[in-house]
Amino acid sequence: MTDTTLDLGPQTRVIARLAQGVREEHLTGPTPCPDYPVQGMLGHVLGLTVAFRDAARKDLGGTTDTAPDPAAVPGLAPGWREELPKVLDELAEAWRDPAAWTGMTRAGGVDLPGAVAAAVATDELVIHGWDLARATGQDYDPDPAALRMCHDFLLAAADDPSRGSIFGPVVPVPSDAGLLDRAVGLSGRTPDWRPER
Repeated sequence: MTDTTLDLGPQTRVIARLAQGVREEHLTGPTPCPDYPVQGMLGHVLGLTVAFRDAARKDLGGTTDTAPDPAAVPGLAPGWREELPKVLDELAEAWRDPAAWTGMTRAGGVDLPGAVAAAVATDELVIHGWDLARATGQDYDPDPAALRMCHDFLLAAADDPSRGSIFGPVVPVPSDAGLLDRAVGLSGRTPDWRPER
């Protein structure tokens, strides 16, 4: 998937900033993922952050063995505002170890090479960052290197027949669209989504 490692720190800091900007009245509002209100999306981001932190550490167990359940909306514990930035920092630090990118690991109950797990984690952080920003009316400027990795990962999966279990159908975007809009379209989202839609 990739021959180079990526520092996820810049993108995790973007997510932490977005989470800080979430107000209480946002929590029950919609996101571009129809089944997830903002609080469900935050719960999902918290859970995947822990899972991919442990995948990087090769600390396999309950957090890495559980497959995501699209029908279940994750809960959000009362201390999430303190917990999320902490685990985001831990995620970034774990992936700074070159060993995280080598060998095999597991996430979501799926065994996969370390570099692929890193690409999946990057995709999750970039696309769900966009989800949160759109849902809460915040500006979104993802880390350029993370965005490029996310786009390339999604582009490689665009024709995968099994993508329907993970992503929605590709949403066409204009050929001159920016990289973020193209990545968002590849993820099955409409780039001009707004909460009132």
